[in-house]
Amino acid sequence: MLELHTRSSDEWIAAVLGDFDTFLLDHAACEKKASAMALTFVARYPDREAIIDPMIQLAREELTHFHRVYKLMSARGLRFQADQKDPYLKALIPQTRQGRDVEFMDRLLMAAVVEARGCERFGRLAEALKDPELHEFYDEIARSESRHAHLFTDLAAVYFPTDEIQDRLVFWLEQEAIAIGSIPPRPALH
Repeated sequence: MLELHTRSSDEWIAAVLGDFDTFLLDHAACEKKASAMALTFVARYPDREAIIDPMIQLAREELTHFHRVYKLMSARGLRFQADQKDPYLKALIPQTRQGRDVEFMDRLLMAAVVEARGCERFGRLAEALKDPELHEFYDEIARSESRHAHLFTDLAAVYFPTDEIQDRLVFWLEQEAIAIGSIPPRPALH
């Protein structure tokens, strides 16, 4: 697993547990956006054949997660709301370099770091949840996010030298720590 520079706070856990319905709405939006992001890789980089099948599979998996969160929402009587801008991603995306190859690398590595944060947060949440069904679901989601983080770094390794990947991962991990640290604890994934 990628080594994040910070751990999510107990205050974040308290915010999520204190308003779990709002968290579920945000979680559903994140899964939906993750599925779309995987398909965007396919559309934007059709010449990078090594990513095509894994990104299609990732899109399907994220869509399955979205459906499962939707079922949890439905059981609670929750309805979708318009997507909100994610301040975390809003801080990260502008850090992407311009130029086809470096942008491709940055998008892969940024995605890896975002998935690593998802793994960390879903894992912490699973530990805190008393409901066995929710605990199991979020533990499973955490493991899935870990696989996704590795998928993105593995795909980067197909196209870029290891030393370049490692140098840029250092950058992205630093930027991720700044971004996550700038957001007050709230009932949202990021």
